[in-house]
Amino acid sequence: MLSNQSVFVVVPARNESERIGRVIGTMPAFVDGIVVVDDASTDETARRAWECGDARVVVERHADNRGVGAAIVTGYRASVARGADVVAVMAGDAQMDPADLEAVVTPVIRSDADYVKGNRFRHTAVKAMPLPRRVAGRALAFATRLATGLDVHDSQCGYTALSRDAILSLPLEDLWPRYGYPNDLLALLARGGFRVAEVPIRPVYAGEASGIRPWHALVVLGLLARRRMEPRPKRRSPARSSRRPSGGRDGGRSSGRARPS
Repeated sequence: MLSNQSVFVVVPARNESERIGRVIGTMPAFVDGIVVVDDASTDETARRAWECGDARVVVERHADNRGVGAAIVTGYRASVARGADVVAVMAGDAQMDPADLEAVVTPVIRSDADYVKGNRFRHTAVKAMPLPRRVAGRALAFATRLATGLDVHDSQCGYTALSRDAILSLPLEDLWPRYGYPNDLLALLARGGFRVAEVPIRPVYAGEASGIRPWHALVVLGLLARRRMEPRPKRRSPARSSRRPSGGRDGGRSSGRARPS
């Protein structure tokens, strides 16, 4: 916990058996729960997560590949069911520095923001990012600012934290499930009147091949255009009480939990 707030981390993972142990093994001690969402991996990702032996770990498994956005939504809901006050996202590929986690969740804990995004461009190690990613990231951030009105400068960064209230209030069932989900979530947050902030985080790269393709930019632009044309709704009240269930973080259980056989 931090400042008496329960902190959970969602780890979306697909075929990350070689790295998932590192992600879990370096998770800070203040984290109360780690929800690994195995998005229909064809390797031993789920088993390796369980074998880490960390009592905080819960594994949710998708029978079919739904996409990283859908995996994060599954993780959000599982975390809230277990009593999370703030839910961060750290990818299963170990490209997010756990030393930055406290800085990412703190604005939400202090009620200074509803959603916090890491900003790799504001870190002194930004040149560790491959040049094509830097160029594409800045271009998509510019498009996201125009479409949402939010002052965001690293829209594609997946190192984030979201408040319990926002999770219960947002229409997450409408979130784009695959690449482009960060921009779509920002659009949903803007339409709902939620506060968004950024904090500097260290970019971590070790020569991994990127799965991003040029046509992904068209997906992002299409999503932003669609959201911009939709009517602006009133902010919805949380579907359930924002209080944690009795019994603390272990008070709830989601139906998707599965232990590898």
